[in-house]
Amino acid sequence: MREGKVRCLSTAGFHKVAYVEWGHADNPKVLVCVHGLTRNGRDFDFLAQALEADYRVICPDIVGRGKSDWLANKSLYVLPQYCADMVTLLAWLNVETVDWLGTSMGGLIGMTLAAQPGNPIRRLVLNDVGPVITGVSLARIGDYLGKPPRFDRIEEAEAYVRQVSAPFGPLTDTQWRHLTVHAVHQAKDGKIEFVYDPGIAQVYRQSQLLSGGKDVELWQLFDAITCPTLLLRGEKSDLLTAQTAQAMTQRGPHAKLIEVPDVGHAPTLMDEAQIAPVREFLLN
Repeated sequence: MREGKVRCLSTAGFHKVAYVEWGHADNPKVLVCVHGLTRNGRDFDFLAQALEADYRVICPDIVGRGKSDWLANKSLYVLPQYCADMVTLLAWLNVETVDWLGTSMGGLIGMTLAAQPGNPIRRLVLNDVGPVITGVSLARIGDYLGKPPRFDRIEEAEAYVRQVSAPFGPLTDTQWRHLTVHAVHQAKDGKIEFVYDPGIAQVYRQSQLLSGGKDVELWQLFDAITCPTLLLRGEKSDLLTAQTAQAMTQRGPHAKLIEVPDVGHAPTLMDEAQIAPVREFLLN
């Protein structure tokens, strides 16, 4: 695994986006894996290790998360800025095409890019996200977003991660600890805190107010996608309904749907049972 940063631009100036990279640096086959709203690129360590023999795997921390810079202007924590940053990253990679795997927010970024004319995305994997985002899930996420607690011990942080991320489904102790240690750091006062900007909540709550608690629909984006698309859905997901998932197989890119049992929002792609269908879709 290698680490790096790329300099990106917003209307408020430059900021750096961090990433981790797996596989051979000269492999022209590139897979970009993008995380969910408050997570980071280390979520994909298990998946990247499973695919690094076939791909150069790039896992960025979206701005405001992980080891990336925080934005001074919190109103810029929006999809257009995330997409612009990823375009900069793709230009830096200097490859003709990439495959894209996005969990939740990372899938929305991938959908947005894949819907544009002349985009470089060859194959798209959407992990528990689609063109209809339920108001119920937005409210659930809003309940903990922007109010991240601080802890004295890593065990307390892990207990909290297990609680708010319970929809991830049954994970091993090793997997829960991995998801925790890469989501927190030790502050100057010795407390353990999450590595995302609480300011992300400002824009999130504004969007909730604009939607009035209703579902958010992005069918126009999805219908413009033409590349082969794999859709993973947690069987118990409150963000991607079974009805929306079925509709995604009938329109736009006619996604191939795989449901992951005993999981809500969202599959973690940390074990072979979840990784295998992704590998098969990308490599065949």
